[in-house]
Amino acid sequence: MQAGTPLSYQLEVDDGTIWFKNQNTTIGYCRYASNGDIEYIYVHPMYRLMGFGKALIDQARIQTGQMGHPQEPISPMGKRFFAALE
Repeated sequence: MQAGTPLSYQLEVDDGTIWFKNQNTTIGYCRYASNGDIEYIYVHPMYRLMGFGKALIDQARIQTGQMGHPQEPISPMGKRFFAALE
């Protein structure tokens, strides 16, 4: 989340899934494997480029203690996202 972004949200973590939500919608979510691999990640278009994707990956790393990799198939947008994280 970018500094100065006035956005109220909550983080929820459940067995293998992480969500960012606000009172109106799901901002984004991530499914991850026990080895840290990212099975699926999605951020609502209105909330993209605000740091939620990276925050989801960081939370998966915290939950598993490992930095995994994206699982196939991966979209062109997903490839750009993960390349930017390196």
